[in-house]
Amino acid sequence: MNKNKICNLFFIIAFILFLSSCGTQRQRVKFSDIAHPKREFRGAWLSTAWQTRYRTMTVPQLKSYFIRSLDELQAQGINAVIFQARPYADAFYKSNLEPWSAFLTGVQGVAPEGGFDPLAFLVDECHKRNMELHAWLNPYRVTASDNDVLARNHIYNRYPERFVRYGGKIYFDPGIPENRRFICDVVKDIVMRYDVDAIHMDDYFYPYPVAGEAFPDDASFNTFATKQGFGRNQLADWRRNNVNLLIEEVKYTLLTSKPWVRFGISPFGIYRNKRSTPDGSGSNTNGLQNYDDLYADVKLWVKKGWIDYNMPQIYWEIGHAAADYKTLIEWWAENNYDGHLYIGQDVKRTMDATTLPSGANQLNEKMVLSRSFTTVHGNCFWPAYELLDNYKGVATRLKNTYHKYPALIPAYTHMHHKKPKKVDDLQEEYTATSHSLTWSSNREKYNPESAQYFVVYRFAKGEKQNLDNPQHIIAITRDQKVVLPYEGGQKEYKYVVTSVDGFHNESKGKSKKVKL
Repeated sequence: MNKNKICNLFFIIAFILFLSSCGTQRQRVKFSDIAHPKREFRGAWLSTAWQTRYRTMTVPQLKSYFIRSLDELQAQGINAVIFQARPYADAFYKSNLEPWSAFLTGVQGVAPEGGFDPLAFLVDECHKRNMELHAWLNPYRVTASDNDVLARNHIYNRYPERFVRYGGKIYFDPGIPENRRFICDVVKDIVMRYDVDAIHMDDYFYPYPVAGEAFPDDASFNTFATKQGFGRNQLADWRRNNVNLLIEEVKYTLLTSKPWVRFGISPFGIYRNKRSTPDGSGSNTNGLQNYDDLYADVKLWVKKGWIDYNMPQIYWEIGHAAADYKTLIEWWAENNYDGHLYIGQDVKRTMDATTLPSGANQLNEKMVLSRSFTTVHGNCFWPAYELLDNYKGVATRLKNTYHKYPALIPAYTHMHHKKPKKVDDLQEEYTATSHSLTWSSNREKYNPESAQYFVVYRFAKGEKQNLDNPQHIIAITRDQKVVLPYEGGQKEYKYVVTSVDGFHNESKGKSKKVKL
């Protein structure tokens, strides 16, 4: 028996054993959805902060590197790239609001040669492969150390009174309304000039606590807290409200600019520890908390609909003493308010951790867990570089087992729930060198309710048509054409083509019988 068959068999056995101890929430998941889900978010974080690789590359080398990386991620089944476009109040794109990033050129404010725009390039290249591009912004960070040199046109040099120093680093003061407006301006600037699919923020809201040092926001608290109805003993509530306002205002900015662009958050993996909640509603963990330490009330954002997906960073191992992966995924799955929930996976920790008595790494167990909940809709892998390096064979496992067949991103029906129109005029086309299937559609680039991409299925003669089975998908494409193989001219197949809109709603199929 070859390696792939052994791995698939282990996956099946693990799932069957797992279901024997599952609650009803997980037992409702069909086996086919566990082994080969048709709908699944499969993301990867492509970070730029503290990456030295980019500043050493010429523009042709950058383009070549991005193309190779996207080709490899696509081959691994990744359907969304989370690209860190704004790591430290700077830009990996052309901006009139913030300077070029030092992580791109080596010196903040210095443009890449020829005006090369990495964000524009990556949006185009991702969409050519029908992968999404989520622009990842870090809202409050300005510097990473005392040694950072800010460009002359950096907003800090114009309005230093709107910033604070903490732990040797500079941050926007989250309590100042002008800072929220500025961040919203940055968001609007990106979505109006780039065809990004989502705006993404991670876990850096109020900074991680520094032992023995209080966050220096007394001035903004004294200026704004009373006006907003907060008393002297409500500092924590006021800070949470500041972040709540930012999240709500970013969502409003998107709704009034490009309402189809989604807003996602990847928070720290623990919302609150059970011991910190009077009603015991937190997770059975013991670690840093979003609500109490970072002032990020993620549950509220999900409940209010201010974010379109939640992607908690559950980076720990199964069995971790303070923050067990299984405990946390169960907690988030039960607290997602019917929203889109994706799980942030740490590649290195997963592949380094072992499960006793087998001694195998924890990739299989984590994939089974993430797919066993009806309220979990996919995964995102940190960082993309570990996938590109095939760390301990992770990319091979994704290709051959967990992402063996393509997957559509789950539909954002809370934004738009109607199916797009079916494709028209499905025809065979012959040229001197190829045999193709072509079709037409109502596709309009800037109308997300129209067809944006297409799914092509194939069924052998006599085979039951089942569009829920991704094993029959032969192409997911933005073209209105697919080249057919030649198999001797005697085999008959039925091809079915569907259209999918910008919210990932799929139309009914249009079919045609073809001899290959």
